[in-house]
Amino acid sequence: MRRPSRRWWIVLGVAVVVGVGALRWYGGTAAPRYLTADVTKGPVVRAITTTGAVDPVITVLVGAYVSGTIQSTFCDYNTTVKAGQLCAKIDPRPYQVIVDQDTANLATSRSQLEKDRASLAYAKINYERDSRLRAHGVVSQDAVDSDKSAYDQAAAQVKLDESTIEQRQAELHAAQVNLDYTDIVSPVDGTVVARNITLGQTVAASFQTPTLFLIAQDLTKMQVDTNVSESDVGAARVGQKASFTVEAYPGRTFWGQVAQVREAPITVQNVVTYDVVVAVDNGDLALLPGMTANTRIIIDERDDVLRVPVRALRFSPQGVGAKPRATRGTKSDPETAVWVLRDGDGRPERVPAVSGLSDGTFTEIVKGQLEPGEHVVVDEVGQEERSHDVAQAARPRFHP
Repeated sequence: MRRPSRRWWIVLGVAVVVGVGALRWYGGTAAPRYLTADVTKGPVVRAITTTGAVDPVITVLVGAYVSGTIQSTFCDYNTTVKAGQLCAKIDPRPYQVIVDQDTANLATSRSQLEKDRASLAYAKINYERDSRLRAHGVVSQDAVDSDKSAYDQAAAQVKLDESTIEQRQAELHAAQVNLDYTDIVSPVDGTVVARNITLGQTVAASFQTPTLFLIAQDLTKMQVDTNVSESDVGAARVGQKASFTVEAYPGRTFWGQVAQVREAPITVQNVVTYDVVVAVDNGDLALLPGMTANTRIIIDERDDVLRVPVRALRFSPQGVGAKPRATRGTKSDPETAVWVLRDGDGRPERVPAVSGLSDGTFTEIVKGQLEPGEHVVVDEVGQEERSHDVAQAARPRFHP
């Protein structure tokens, strides 16, 4: 058999090179494909997203002023209490003993006062009588002076007894106060949310006041304490609307408003946050203290406005004579515009537009020749991807 000549191999190689070049040229000039999104009308909401905890507006810590053993308890978790209601009682017997002792001491001091007043009256009579007798020369001046001294001492003793009585009264009052503190009462109307004592427990209040009960004053009014980062807290204002959800009610959204932006920083591992308090009505008592709230604080919002996806404002088509991709606000793209696919040859048309509020997903179009339902381009399939697709389609496949 005659072998192919060298010239034949050269011709075959040139044909293969020309075919591959044509294939690449065809793939490179294929029509671009675009990803589009609709121009719509709807709300655009800019918000701060954060987490927080649901807490009662006012929480009262009920402690013990005196030490002792818990003799009885009258309140438990979820107990509704009134101001002045007895919740627990510490054994009062040691304090009752002190009250009885101080009462006896006070009675003794009063009796001593009566005795010294009688002595004062006698010293006065004796002094006045000897003074008259001294005028007639019956008694000596020394006797009169002695009577005057006795009289003055008796008067001083009466004043001392009166002061002692005041001291004994103060001691009795202090003992009575300690005795009254053995009754642990609720200072406000509310609901017991925590109980930290049991019957027979010894309470020591010598160094630090122990917390026996935690009472929420009004569970129909709650607040969410949120942790807002220092980069976002500058936009938070009192009166702004806020919404949040809790895991207990996944299909329900709760609404409130910002009641306070606290200026005290909270630093955890060099991360600074601020407590933004959101007040919320809890009339149905659905919210419980301590629930985790995923909160959105609405900074600004627009209702029923023309809007496009944010990606549409960042898109710029590729190709000869077209500007490179650039984000809005850079020197390479000083004007805001979107690219729209309209009826015709399928090529995108550049439409200038003035943007407004943005929420990270949609951007408000304040001014521009756009209509709801039009298709704006948000992305383009790359040149390399098209060539790769054509090459894959042209590659021969071998079947068994």
